[in-house]
Amino acid sequence: MQQEALSFLSSSLPSLHHNFPSLSRLRFNNFPALSFKPNTSSSSSSFFKSPDIPSLSSTTTTTTTTETLESSIHEKLIYLDSLGIDFLTLINRHPPLLSTALSAVESVVDYMTTPPINFTLQDFRRLVSMCPELLTSPLTSHTIPVITFLLREVGVDSIFDLRQALRRRPRLLACSVDHQLRPTLYFLQRIGILDPHKHTYLLSCSVDNKLVPRIDYFEKLGFSRRSATAMFKRFPQLFNYSIAENYEPKLKYLMVEMGRDVREVLEFPQYFSFSLENRIKPRHEACAAKGVRFPLPVMLKTNEAGFRDTLEVCCDSSPPLKTSRLVTVQKDS
Repeated sequence: MQQEALSFLSSSLPSLHHNFPSLSRLRFNNFPALSFKPNTSSSSSSFFKSPDIPSLSSTTTTTTTTETLESSIHEKLIYLDSLGIDFLTLINRHPPLLSTALSAVESVVDYMTTPPINFTLQDFRRLVSMCPELLTSPLTSHTIPVITFLLREVGVDSIFDLRQALRRRPRLLACSVDHQLRPTLYFLQRIGILDPHKHTYLLSCSVDNKLVPRIDYFEKLGFSRRSATAMFKRFPQLFNYSIAENYEPKLKYLMVEMGRDVREVLEFPQYFSFSLENRIKPRHEACAAKGVRFPLPVMLKTNEAGFRDTLEVCCDSSPPLKTSRLVTVQKDS
């Protein structure tokens, strides 16, 4: 099984990375609506109008519309600035904010920052910076249904827990209940995660594009579907880790450098939560230098002082005690 896993890892293609270009800070002259001033001057020849030249009434209408749009945008800028929110940065990232009515924006702000939700302005600014769609989503047909879904269907216990969940994953507020949140909830429940209120950060993930491919990956390593699913049930955070940047390098190190069986991660999927460079490699190298082999939980879960103490006890003991110590440690794990 280990050879099959190594073969699969070696042949795995690198994952695609989405590179988003950095956006420069907007200036008013980037928006014609903020700088455009139609030419309304007339001349004696304007009496004989060409079909290409707008009529006076058309020009007046255009001017009025432009001025109204400028006024609306200016009001939103002033309002959001009073909350400490950078309007120009937001429209750079989320242009629909330009056309959203100020009254709609105010309704969202009021709902999110007053009881019962009652986010502080500091928290609200963070939510908006990570999820600008919050300001443009219809309050009654989108935002309130998301809040209601988290409280009633997911089982988030209290408003305090709701705020914690949204602080951790603001993108929940941009998701559709029917097309995203509820299907993901049903999937998590179907694989045995019966406390989804503890894992609300997963609800914004796509079942087909993120959750299922991660289970498939471990099945391709040689695990049964049942075993791979049980691993995610035991440690749901595993769904959040990248295949190319987390699973692959850590499994290669486990099997090649550490000489361990890939099955060890079935019982200790938390292995993937530790830093390869800052925790896994240094501790394995310290054990290898002393000729000691700990179970993964003992090697990785203890703090640095505890790990060093355990290592020294094993190395300073006489051979019979050292062997006894190792057997005891493995049994306890």
